[in-house]
Amino acid sequence: MLLLPITIANLSAENGPEWVQTMSRLLGHGQPLYLALYAFLIAFFAFFYTAVVFNPEETADNLKKHGGFIAGIRPGKNTAEYLDYVITRLTVLGAFYLVALCILPEILISKLSVPFVLGGTTLLIVVQVTMDFVGQLQSHLIAYQYEGLIKKAALANRKKR
Repeated sequence: MLLLPITIANLSAENGPEWVQTMSRLLGHGQPLYLALYAFLIAFFAFFYTAVVFNPEETADNLKKHGGFIAGIRPGKNTAEYLDYVITRLTVLGAFYLVALCILPEILISKLSVPFVLGGTTLLIVVQVTMDFVGQLQSHLIAYQYEGLIKKAALANRKKR
């Protein structure tokens, strides 16, 4: 979303009006306006996605229907308010982390001229894929161990008979 206006402005910046050229310079990689808009959009979409995916009222109703509760919180509206409070705090921390992860490489590349190949979004994807791979590997190893235990238990039961 941020690169589309920059791309359009760059296409017409040489022959276009003065304000298009100014906007193209201000929205260039590493410029303060670009970094501020980038950080704002990351934080906005973190909150937007959380609001779309997680509904505290529905979760509170499901907890109430299935006999679940949060210790010290009354079921129903109070639980929904508590869940909303907690998810907002978690989203603030998560959004701050995402902004820092994505902005830091941009600053290193543009201001300090560090030859940093991977951007923040790429790092986030690499870390997520690695964590998912390790989780799947662990689940396969545990399943393999359970298969061995079941086979040993079956052999032990046959020998007792």
